Amino acid sequence: MPEPPVIRRGAGGHFHDKGLAGASHHAVIPNVNTVDTLREVWPRLTGDERRLFDVIARSYLAAMMPDFRYRQTTTTLDVGGHLFRAAGRQPIELGWRAAFPDWQPAEEKGEEAQVLPTFRHGETATLRDAAVEDKETRPPPRYNEGTLIEAMQNAWRFVADEALQERLKEAKGIGTPATRAEIIRGLKAQEFLTADGKHIVPTDRGLALFAVLEKADPALVDPGVTAQMERLLDEVLVGQQEMVGAIDAVCAQASRIIGRLQEGAGAVDAALLGGVARPAGPDRPPTPAMKGFVDSLARQKGLKPPQGYTTSGAACRAFLDQHAPKKDGAQAPANVGGGRPRPARKAVANRRLPDQRAADGSAAEVGSEPGDGRGKPGRKAVVRELKASAGKPRATRPSKTKSELRSPDALDGDTPLRIPFGNKEAALQLGARYRAGGWYAPAGVDLAGFRERGWL
Repeated sequence: MPEPPVIRRGAGGHFHDKGLAGASHHAVIPNVNTVDTLREVWPRLTGDERRLFDVIARSYLAAMMPDFRYRQTTTTLDVGGHLFRAAGRQPIELGWRAAFPDWQPAEEKGEEAQVLPTFRHGETATLRDAAVEDKETRPPPRYNEGTLIEAMQNAWRFVADEALQERLKEAKGIGTPATRAEIIRGLKAQEFLTADGKHIVPTDRGLALFAVLEKADPALVDPGVTAQMERLLDEVLVGQQEMVGAIDAVCAQASRIIGRLQEGAGAVDAALLGGVARPAGPDRPPTPAMKGFVDSLARQKGLKPPQGYTTSGAACRAFLDQHAPKKDGAQAPANVGGGRPRPARKAVANRRLPDQRAADGSAAEVGSEPGDGRGKPGRKAVVRELKASAGKPRATRPSKTKSELRSPDALDGDTPLRIPFGNKEAALQLGARYRAGGWYAPAGVDLAGFRERGWL
């Protein structure tokens, strides 16, 4: 320990006051008030307590000890006419590392960090225990959900252009903290990604989709495009680019890429991309609701349930596709989602019946159940209503024009507006207002500003 101790107050130091802002407490350090009684207390400490105190005391001492100084060395040796290279470090001053003589950081465990003895140029060395090691290059590790989210956040690492790298850093990568996990979850649900233990790996469908997108336009799989879009929005923000022009540029690029995708879609197996010809996946067991629907339908029609329907969702769906009640001449859905089957709707009399059916007084066809005291009309009430409306002409509902498709609170002088997301403050300054039906300009507000921005 030097005299005086080294007090590091910089941004990377242990005694950086601003770095402690918001922290619950400072680091755990030895209690100076108990140093005098340490020799008496020490024998009463357990082994774990002694080791814990030792770690805390050494860490505190290391924080005030000098820097670790070393010389990075590269040595070339001639062994029987063959050149061998060795790299390592030669410690000059241990500094704070003296507090942890047996410890070595993980980043210093490679060949470049090995400790070499002192060499002199031209000296003779003795080679002992020579051996040959067979090694292979290792591929990059697979992503797990955490490292994949980190890669999305640091997408600038996958971009070569330095300007785009800086813009991606400012944009915090692709996606947002709230959407990245949801994006991964969606890719799993669409079977573009799958879990392999703790890792996330692409499926054949995912690789096929990547190949299609890359062939259509490499920009679709380039994270640098996100940075380009961000720069385009920056130009709109500072007035170097018109908003309408920026939107048109994005739409033109999207139209061009969509056209390329449509041209090249035929060269890809539709099964991989989830088309109609997609092969069925593993047969999943049916839900309890699906099995219950099969049992109920079999009892009603006196049929025998299909073989293996209690364990095969495919068998249940095939049976329901064939025997489920039809609706309006079409086959009813076989409850593919596994939810509770919906019973056929009953023809219940209600207040709209006179406008929906011919008012001929045939109450037997409209409803014949008596009122049950819970608000449902009985037969007599329906008959009276039908007789009362029999002589009235049937009202027809006129179709609405576009000018009528507006909020019920809209006034005649209001002008509907199309305000893009993120322009709330500018719209309000120009006099725009918002209600349930959308943005509008009240009567008397100058529309020139909205027209210039393309918001009318």
